[in-house]
Amino acid sequence: METLREIVARVLGIEKQKLNDASSPENMSSWDSFNALMLVSELEKNFSIKFTMDQVMSVKNYKDIKDILKKLGATKGIDD
Repeated sequence: METLREIVARVLGIEKQKLNDASSPENMSSWDSFNALMLVSELEKNFSIKFTMDQVMSVKNYKDIKDILKKLGATKGIDD
């Protein structure tokens, strides 16, 4: 199982060390609408969860993803 950081880095095509809680579409050019959809798909598959549309739309940064995954009960692979 990949960690959250590994998944996001792979989908966005960046080094995982470059991710932090403030990482967002606003400050990462590779975090575009297509990669956002790919990210949702990869996270749902890897963590065996399903996001609601409201949850997807509420994500503004990397920390938001961690918070939502924790609320959905996905605890393994969520790096703090």
